[in-house]
Amino acid sequence: MEEIRKIFNALSDEGFSETTLRLIDDLTNNIQNGLTNFPRYNLSEHAGLCKAGPVLIGASIIACYATASLTTGKNAESCQGEPNNWQIDELQEQLIEKWAKASQLWVANSEQILKDNFGPMIAQGAEAKVYYREGDTSVVKERASIYSTTLKALDAIALHNYLFPETAMHVIGFTRDSDGLFRIILTQPYVNCKRLATKEEIDALVIPKGFRDNWSGQGVNYISDHIALEDMHPANVFIDDISSQAICIDCIVKFLK
Repeated sequence: MEEIRKIFNALSDEGFSETTLRLIDDLTNNIQNGLTNFPRYNLSEHAGLCKAGPVLIGASIIACYATASLTTGKNAESCQGEPNNWQIDELQEQLIEKWAKASQLWVANSEQILKDNFGPMIAQGAEAKVYYREGDTSVVKERASIYSTTLKALDAIALHNYLFPETAMHVIGFTRDSDGLFRIILTQPYVNCKRLATKEEIDALVIPKGFRDNWSGQGVNYISDHIALEDMHPANVFIDDISSQAICIDCIVKFLK
């Protein structure tokens, strides 16, 4: 893909110069407007990528460059094997942080800023801190990665949007918390929970999308021909108070390969 090649060359030669940032913005806009496909996703998944917004698209381009540059460097040094996931993840984080700061998408002291602008923190788990102001239609999350690389964490958002567009996530920036943990800042529609979904209702949500139970009907993991859904337990799948339909607000979603 010629546009990707130009960006990779610019990043290698100039770093995050004005020219490089403009090339990234141009490709991002073309992808967002349907003029160019991002080769990582098929046509249906591409819609989920676009729902996540230009910030996620740009970060995905940077993460792909990080992987390519690290792999090329290893080959040039005649190293044995591929780079480890922790090496890939570390470089992806570093370069996305540099790009976000150059593009004014980095949020320092994010916890206080999010509280001031989006309301108090209403929940905190291993993966996300959730902020919400009563009456708003969306929540804001600081989402940490539980995936092996940052690119896979970005994939998860695009794939979630493809599979569950009613709770689509829209990325607005990046930060590090007080422990130095890299976090993705995103918005997501607020869901008024009527009750938790049953296993049968979760099955009915995902089986028509091409998934089958991956634990002999006993668990909360599902697979299709190329995507895995995990952690689909009732705490992550609600019955919406308005539609009375099962709605997935969060799960682990990733490509099988």
